[in-house]
Amino acid sequence: MRIHCLGGGLVGSFVTRRLVEAELDVHLYDIEERDTQANFHLCNALTADHSHADVIVNMLPGSLGNRMTSLLKDTGQRIVDLSFSESTPDLLDGVSSTILWDVGIAPGLSNMLVSSAFRKFGHLDEVSIKVGGNPQLPDEEWSYMAPFSPHDVIAEYTRPARVIQQSEQIEVPAMTDLHSIDANGREMEAFLTDGLRSLLAMPAKKMGEYTVRWPGHIQKYQNSNLSPEELVDAWALDPLRSEFTWMEVLISSGDEKITWVIEDLGKNGDSSMARTTGLVTACCVIAWIDRPDMFGSGVYAPEDLPEDVIQLVIEVMRAEGVSIEMR
Repeated sequence: MRIHCLGGGLVGSFVTRRLVEAELDVHLYDIEERDTQANFHLCNALTADHSHADVIVNMLPGSLGNRMTSLLKDTGQRIVDLSFSESTPDLLDGVSSTILWDVGIAPGLSNMLVSSAFRKFGHLDEVSIKVGGNPQLPDEEWSYMAPFSPHDVIAEYTRPARVIQQSEQIEVPAMTDLHSIDANGREMEAFLTDGLRSLLAMPAKKMGEYTVRWPGHIQKYQNSNLSPEELVDAWALDPLRSEFTWMEVLISSGDEKITWVIEDLGKNGDSSMARTTGLVTACCVIAWIDRPDMFGSGVYAPEDLPEDVIQLVIEVMRAEGVSIEMR
C-alpha cells in the first residue's frame, strides 16, 4: 500500500512517521530536506507524479494545499486533505476522486464529537468549540508560537467568522465575542474565528468556534503594525519552549449536556499540536486503508466518518497519552 505524504512540516513529519511505523510504503514530498524514515523526494509536490499512490495525504499549507487538491480532484484516487485552506474541497466541481478533509484536531476531532452527539440526540441546541495551541507560560511579548503555518494563523485572525445564531448562518468579524475562560486552571481568552467550516451544515440553534490565547495576545495583534512576514518571525516556534494544546467541546440538546476536554503537553520531542492533529490524521488514513470501501467518490468531512472510526480515533489518542475527558 503506497502512501504519498505531501509536506513535511511539524504535522506532516509526525504523520509520515506514524504511517511508516504502521509498516506502509510511505513517500514524503517536500521542497526542504527532511530527516525521515520514509522514502524522501526533494521536489515540488505540486508537480510530482502521484499516479502510483493508493492514498495521498495533502499536508501542504493553505492555498498551496488547495491547489494540490484541485489538481487531484479528478484522478480517482483517495485523498486526505489537511491543508486548512480558506477555499475548501466541498466547493470543488467535477470530483471523481474521494476526498476526506479537515481531519485534524479542530476542525477534525471537534467535528467528530459533534457528529457523535447529533447521532445520539437527533438534534442540537448549542455547540461551542474552544481550542488553541500555546506556550505553557505567557511572556512579555506575544505569549504565542505558531504551531502550524503562521500565514494560516493570520488568515484566522482576519477573515470573517461564520457562526450559527437562531438556526441561521451569519458572518461576524473575526476576534469578536472576546471573553475570559478557564482552560484547566489557566486564565485565558477566547474569541470567534472561522473554524466551523463543514459543521455549518449541521442543524443547530447556535454554534461557534473560538480560538484560545493567553490574555493580551489578540489585543497586541489588533494594535500591531507588523507585516505578515514580520509576524511570522515574531511567532516562530521555539522547539525548546514547553507548549500545550487545549480544546473544549460543549454540546447541549434539550436537557442533555456533554462537555469534552482534550489536552496534550507534547511527548518525546513531538509538539502537542503535531500530536493532537497528526494522531487524528494518521488514524483516519489507516482506518481508510483497512476499509477501502468506507467512502465512494466525492468529498467527505470528519462528521461523515463511521461512529466506530470516531471511537477508534479517541482510543488511539488516549493510548498515546492525550488526555480526553467527557464531563
